[in-house]
Amino acid sequence: MLKRLLVFIGFFAFYLANSQNKGRFCDQLKALQKTVTTNHYLPKAVDDSLSTHVFDLFIQSLDEEKRLLIQSDIDALDDDRFKLDDYIKNNNCEFIDKYINLVSKRIESGKTILASLEQESFDYSGKDTLRFKPDLEYNYLKDEAAIKRFWSKRIRYNILYSLIETDSVLKTIKADFITTEKELKPKLIQKEICKLNELQNQLGSIDLYVKELFLNAYLHYHDPNSSFFNSTEKDMFENALSNDAYSFGIITAKTDAGDIIIAHITPGSAAFNDGNFDVNDIIKSLKTDFETLETYCVSNNDVLAFTTDEKHNTVTFKIKKENGAIKDIKLTKTKTKIEDNTVSGYIIEDKSKVGYISITNFYTDLESPNGLGLANDVAKELYKLQKENIKGLILDLRFNGGGSMKEASDLSGLFINRGPLSILKYNNGETYTIQDVNSGSLFTKPMVILVNNYSASASEFFAATMQDYNRAVIVGARTHGKASAQVILPLDENENLGFSKLTIEKFYRVTGQSHQSKGVMPDIELPNIYDNFKTQEQYEAYALKNDSITGVINFPRLKSLPIVELQKRSTARVSSDISFKAIKDLNRLIIENYFELDTEYLLTLDNVYRELINYHNRWEAINKPINNHVSEFEVKNSAFNKENTSNNAEKKRMNQSLLQEIKQDIYIGEAQTILQDLLNLNPLN
Repeated sequence: MLKRLLVFIGFFAFYLANSQNKGRFCDQLKALQKTVTTNHYLPKAVDDSLSTHVFDLFIQSLDEEKRLLIQSDIDALDDDRFKLDDYIKNNNCEFIDKYINLVSKRIESGKTILASLEQESFDYSGKDTLRFKPDLEYNYLKDEAAIKRFWSKRIRYNILYSLIETDSVLKTIKADFITTEKELKPKLIQKEICKLNELQNQLGSIDLYVKELFLNAYLHYHDPNSSFFNSTEKDMFENALSNDAYSFGIITAKTDAGDIIIAHITPGSAAFNDGNFDVNDIIKSLKTDFETLETYCVSNNDVLAFTTDEKHNTVTFKIKKENGAIKDIKLTKTKTKIEDNTVSGYIIEDKSKVGYISITNFYTDLESPNGLGLANDVAKELYKLQKENIKGLILDLRFNGGGSMKEASDLSGLFINRGPLSILKYNNGETYTIQDVNSGSLFTKPMVILVNNYSASASEFFAATMQDYNRAVIVGARTHGKASAQVILPLDENENLGFSKLTIEKFYRVTGQSHQSKGVMPDIELPNIYDNFKTQEQYEAYALKNDSITGVINFPRLKSLPIVELQKRSTARVSSDISFKAIKDLNRLIIENYFELDTEYLLTLDNVYRELINYHNRWEAINKPINNHVSEFEVKNSAFNKENTSNNAEKKRMNQSLLQEIKQDIYIGEAQTILQDLLNLNPLN
């Protein structure tokens, strides 16, 4: 009787939890719809059009590689293509269960198929063919037999790839093949099974994972920059844009062997001061008073989410040292400076002394009423650099994905003498002009701003403003093309339903033009490894369209810069530079082998060896001049930063490495030469 009662109680608890989860998803979806309708810049109607597009986005996110679901699954699910809008309107959320159950079923099936391959002898004689083609051309596999053939080929290819990567001598590989293949096979099969386990345990359960994929699909249909955040993801996002955050100071990575290791320890952090942690320690588990995460078959993102979670203030790290010793170390978070969210000024000495500052993102102080962040830090570095009597400045915004618009506005104000900076447009059609109201400029000397395809949002805001005012020469590649602003909104103030990062406005240049889905065009374009990768916003599905604002805003544009002459001189240098030629060749090699590759060959060791070695040799030959490039100028610390690093061995080592990186960077080298040309052409500056 007791046993039957326990079973009944267990069933009731499961049923209750399951019902609550369903109710929560309904509440999330209802609140999300309301939030989008009220606040999104361009909300879309809940109709058949929404249904079919959200359906496609959702299906794609469930199986991005099209190697989990089979064609009959897609055919069966297609019945929902024009029904999702009805489900949403009628608050009917039970539809999600079929997707959860199907994905769970296919994960289990995949693990079973992979495990069965361990008992089979693999054929490397060439009876099977390897086919490589652009990702977009792949279709869903027909049935489970096709899934098994796919995994058999992939495991065999991965075995050959690993052997060739370990020993590039074909004769040696062949001599040891039977032994090494037998050792590698179960490891690589288990690695793929682990990936499926990671997928199954995303966010703690496949149930939550699939539901959040749907919420994201709903938002991504409105635009690619709107997304759903659970509370941990919100914390991670905000921490990434903050000056500092409570953290353990440990950056982790996942090795090819599947171990979660400590990749970096932040100087001055809790882990650094504890003294018991070392780089390359293996983290076996993470434990709080109420939750434990075993790291076997767990993604690095899940580890990051666990350590970032604000509820996990004190965690016991079970680590394995390189000598095999196991330690349990209890650690409490401390407020730590975000290493990437700092700026330092350096001096480049050539014909003239110029400053160099790299800005990785537009971070801010979320807890300060004045939000003192990046702009304030740059102002401090400019003060130090001007003490060194620099004649010009290079600001490096490459790979800067954006951040705080306020910081971008404040940074602009350091370089111009009051005036309009940008025009905001809201979802009701009203506009607002962002102004720099402060008189005077902190820095008035010539400037070059480096950008690339991954410079986005706030970095584009700043670069475009400087270009419109003739305040700086923009150098590099066309930027990402994101001219929209997002805000994080709770789905419900009273319940923990999660958050939406929602696009609420577009911003325009002071000329009334927009760089949305277009990017900021540099004044001087340089060859770029990422050319034609199609990573900019214009290639994103559902990206906001480019448009402009009518009406004239007067602004105090400065005297025109000698762009044509600077272009002429730069083009002459770049066309004869072996490193820039190598960059063009490398770009072509990557496009041919990843984006345009359409080939097939028999699955044999000789064929795979030939393909991989040919690619490796081409890569090495092309990269040689890039890796060997060293500029003739000298790179130094400011007097203040030199003193700041002199008494700390780790800081000194990292600083010397950074100085060498600046010296070897071909783009910084060309930027400083352009700046020298600008100084020569405008001697009064």
